[in-house]
Amino acid sequence: MSLLRRIVVVSKKAQIPAVAQELASEVFAADDLAEASEIITTVSPDLVIFEGSFAPEPLRACIDRASRPAGSSPMAVVIPAPDSPFREAEYKQVGILVCPTEEGSCVRLRDIAAAVQETARQQAATQIHTEFFLDETAAAVAMAGRSPAMAKTLRMIKLVAASQCNPVLIVGDTGTGKEVAARAVHRLRHPDEPFVAVNCAALTAGLLESELFGHVKGSFTSADRDKTGLLETAGAGSIFLDEISEMPLELQAKLLRIMQEHVFRKVGGVKDVECKATIIASSNRDLKKEVREKRFRQDLYYRLNICPITMPPLRSPERQPDIQLLAHHFLKTSSICAHRSTRVTSITRLALEALSRHDWPGNVRELRNVIERAILFETTDKIGLSSIILDPLDAQDSLPQNAEGRVKDFSLEKAERELIARALHETGWQKTQAAALLGITRATLYAKVKQYNLRKDGPPVDGQEPVPSDRAETFSPVVC
Repeated sequence: MSLLRRIVVVSKKAQIPAVAQELASEVFAADDLAEASEIITTVSPDLVIFEGSFAPEPLRACIDRASRPAGSSPMAVVIPAPDSPFREAEYKQVGILVCPTEEGSCVRLRDIAAAVQETARQQAATQIHTEFFLDETAAAVAMAGRSPAMAKTLRMIKLVAASQCNPVLIVGDTGTGKEVAARAVHRLRHPDEPFVAVNCAALTAGLLESELFGHVKGSFTSADRDKTGLLETAGAGSIFLDEISEMPLELQAKLLRIMQEHVFRKVGGVKDVECKATIIASSNRDLKKEVREKRFRQDLYYRLNICPITMPPLRSPERQPDIQLLAHHFLKTSSICAHRSTRVTSITRLALEALSRHDWPGNVRELRNVIERAILFETTDKIGLSSIILDPLDAQDSLPQNAEGRVKDFSLEKAERELIARALHETGWQKTQAAALLGITRATLYAKVKQYNLRKDGPPVDGQEPVPSDRAETFSPVVC
């Protein structure tokens, strides 16, 4: 398997290029240093291999001369000839590695190639870390942002994580990254223990109680075996109760008991089970208001509200500087169109200004969807203003007018069908990814696919080729 993208070999011997073919996707050969300089300047290789008939100083001059426009030099290696008049120390003195000519030289070259690849990976990671994240903790959980608001939030996360505070409350609007903050607390406090996340809004009261506490066999009709609950599964790690304000009142009382006594009982059980986990809860609602309106227990609110972590919204003046930074971050890390030969690598000034003017009710999650949607629609290597579509289901006037996807009429239904078909096509019919890109739920996407009779192996939409499939796409009933 190739380790590097490009290697330039400066040698008249056939053996060295043959070895290089095993180490790189592309190998360029040069007969002399003048030709080598030209090739290095043109192709920007990862590694340059010289045969040992060249003197050290001309080799260094060749590398420096070719690399000056790019601002950095590729790693250079020399394979000395047995009768070479130049010593290894002379090559090392000018910054060129020496690869011995003994039997293990091929293995040594492979080691050098691996080292070049690892160095490049570390440099890229360092660049992303410095550009998008405040420190290693933020980078580890992908909490991008360098604004004053994010710096304040990160300080609070570290303060809470270093304490024995349990439970931990994280508040903020939808899409601000509350689970990311929870993972940061967990990583700092319990790096080697499980992290278990539960969406309190996604389950009924009965199911949520069974999921959290577990149950014993025979405790209800379908309980045909004992079940371990998520509180027990979390062990000495963390359990994240997302949107705790959606938890039914009767279950809130049981959760309060766990927080106070650190024990719980399985559904239908009589034995106490110790709760060792840190309980991290989040809410996008104003819990004080929920208490006043009798939808949230006052005693549970005061038990949670020890040292809350607040996730700032993108509309906040202190957070707005992160909008353009996040846009670049999502562009660099997106894999929505990884199969394309031409990558989208930048964003125009007008597009960035449009992003900065939007108030982002869906916050970071919405911004990510907009950037991925723009990558999907963009036909050049730079996201333009026309590809910034803020409302995916009202986009018939905003879709790019090009040969790959043209709106042929102004029917909203037609535009919606083509938009959904394009999203499915571009994501290879990965429906979870397509739904996220469109800003709709997976259940809604299923309903739309059935409504418009879209099939993976169906006819192309506006000139798109159907994704090959060895079987017809089938759909299961959607449970809402």
